[in-house]
Amino acid sequence: MIVRALALLFVLTCPAVAQDVARMVYLGVEGDPHYEPQPLYTGLSLRDRERPLEGIRLGFRDTRVLGRALGLTFELDEVIASPETLSEALTDAQTSQPLAILIDLPPESMVQVLSATGTDDLFINIRDRSGRWRGKDCAPGLLHTPPSHAMLSDALAQYMRALGWTDVLLIHGTTDADAEQTAAARQSTTKFGLKIVDERAFELTNDPRLRDKSNIALLTGGVRYDVVWLIDDLGDFGRYLPFATYSPRPVIGSEGLVPRAWHWTFERYGAPQLNQRFRRQADRDMTSEDWAAWVAVKIVTEAVVQAQSADRAAVHRALRGADLSVDLYKGVRGNLRDWDGQLRQPILLATPNAVIAVAPVRGFEHQFDTLDTLGADRADSACRR
Repeated sequence: MIVRALALLFVLTCPAVAQDVARMVYLGVEGDPHYEPQPLYTGLSLRDRERPLEGIRLGFRDTRVLGRALGLTFELDEVIASPETLSEALTDAQTSQPLAILIDLPPESMVQVLSATGTDDLFINIRDRSGRWRGKDCAPGLLHTPPSHAMLSDALAQYMRALGWTDVLLIHGTTDADAEQTAAARQSTTKFGLKIVDERAFELTNDPRLRDKSNIALLTGGVRYDVVWLIDDLGDFGRYLPFATYSPRPVIGSEGLVPRAWHWTFERYGAPQLNQRFRRQADRDMTSEDWAAWVAVKIVTEAVVQAQSADRAAVHRALRGADLSVDLYKGVRGNLRDWDGQLRQPILLATPNAVIAVAPVRGFEHQFDTLDTLGADRADSACRR
């Protein structure tokens, strides 16, 4: 087994005083394709990603004062296992009785881990946006800090509805990831009364017989629309779409105006301070993935405060309780939906260098919580935990 376990131990009171331990575990897999560079034929790599460990570490740095006040020691174990030894690594992690296991895994590994869930285990998904884990494949001990694809597409649909961009040209790729996001876009247009005037699939090809699927002018011509909604998970085609459409229209989705959990230019609600602290620590800008990892630590920490202890059962009750309230640095406090474990949160709509709007957009209301206008509401959820 190739396991790298690093303990970040904050001892914040006199060493002579015994302390309870509030432990969390980060669980990743070695050789994860999500973090492998994907160079194009030109040598460019458009989707380079880093593990969100710096976000977790920043969350633990934020526990120092709290640990001193509560007489607790906060510990983090960072575990990166090979795919062959993931089950053994999980068993080892469960033996330490952590308050939560933060999982940063590809779908096949998530299946493997969730099938081994004990009745008192708590997992926090800090990466996957798929609806399956919030729907038919949800698990009693599984929570989510990244927004789902449905939440992200609902945020865009609200913004379009508010601006009167009601006629949508939907352009998408043909990968499995594109398919799920495209399905979410279709659902969001129906939900918020938009009209898809046409739906067209692009292909990355030099075959002249398929030029209608690779030529931007042909793909975006021959129909009237207010906005182009692009879904391109790989990013190789879509980067050429803005400013090249047949009709001069805005592009949203994978390029142009993009829905995100976090953005490094957000300038309100304490966000600049959070971005600065992260930049000092990691020497790079905070991403949505970093934020999802940071806030996972924050919600567990808030549950520890409410429980006033590191007792697992008490902390888990607090996490699922209606009184949980966490500062997200996005203008409102968040908590977890009891039907699918999703963290309620606003969505930032951003260009590469600025946040343009924040959803829920003004004017969209909900009978209980405006944040539930984003994503699957209770009545729409397929999760049966």
